[in-house]
Amino acid sequence: SAANVTIEIHDAKGRLVRRLALGYLSPGYYMSRADAAYWDGRNSQGEAVASGIYFYTLSTDSFSDTRKMMIIK
Repeated sequence: SAANVTIEIHDAKGRLVRRLALGYLSPGYYMSRADAAYWDGRNSQGEAVASGIYFYTLSTDSFSDTRKMMIIK
């Protein structure tokens, strides 16, 4: 069902790096570049993050899932 969606990105030590509020979205697949969530590799202060492993958590009111990603520069 439609819900407010957020993505939180944490570093390997669990510190919050960035929070992306995607807003109220309908169910579906968001695969195209125009529709998909986009993180520019910067923290909340606008600084580029270092290469390494990060974790992102996609959350709605009734769902939450965490996955791992790697940034390589």
